[in-house]
Amino acid sequence: MTHGSAGAAPAAARPSGVIVTDPPRAGADHVEALRGYGVATVHEAMGRTGCLGPGLRPVQQDVRIAGTAVTALCWPGDNLMIHAAVEQCAEGDILVVATTSPSTDGMFGELFATALQHRGVRGLVIDAGVRDTAELRAMGFPVWSAAVCAQGTVKATAGSVNVPVVVGGQCIRPGDVILADDDGVMCVPRQSAATAVEAAEARTEKEEATRAAFAEGQLGLDRYGLRETLARLGVRYQPYAEYAEYAQDIRGGAVS
Repeated sequence: MTHGSAGAAPAAARPSGVIVTDPPRAGADHVEALRGYGVATVHEAMGRTGCLGPGLRPVQQDVRIAGTAVTALCWPGDNLMIHAAVEQCAEGDILVVATTSPSTDGMFGELFATALQHRGVRGLVIDAGVRDTAELRAMGFPVWSAAVCAQGTVKATAGSVNVPVVVGGQCIRPGDVILADDDGVMCVPRQSAATAVEAAEARTEKEEATRAAFAEGQLGLDRYGLRETLARLGVRYQPYAEYAEYAQDIRGGAVS
């Protein structure tokens, strides 16, 4: 007869994980260059790819960071692997936390932030909950999270560190570049960092030229050739009096 809790899995069958050490990281020069551009600019420059979606929101305002990803895959309501991930973090990193299924529990707070700040970590992106938000803002540790919740967690189930994780439909691998600001969070694959810098620079130059044109009165309809697009889609211009008469006829039942 087996003793213990009903339905408890044998130790050998319980979930286990892996902690990958010293993964390759994107070059610091590329990371620093990308930090100079906003998330929206780099996202557009990379063909509208890499965005982690609207669910991750900053607990602070007017902060922009860039760094290399250290990833942690946790079980819901369990922050054991965040503790393990702290050891793997180095200066210039951003900790990215995902869970094996949806969770809003407050898995991260100011004590974790204190440990990460000591190691030179630039911020946290977590697809779950955080707490101690006032303290996080006061200490200047940037956080983007899917929820803010006081609910605590346990430290009981194995997960993994520095393995690929999925957040907002995007696969994030350790060493990828993470960009975050008031608009949200995006990921640039490590191998694409140099290309992203070039594309963001070109995008910025294009936007500067457009900004100058708009400041002088040019319309987007003309600068982007959108009048032709409207015509192709069958959109027509109509004087108000004609439109009002047509609308009146519709209300009066004259047009079927």
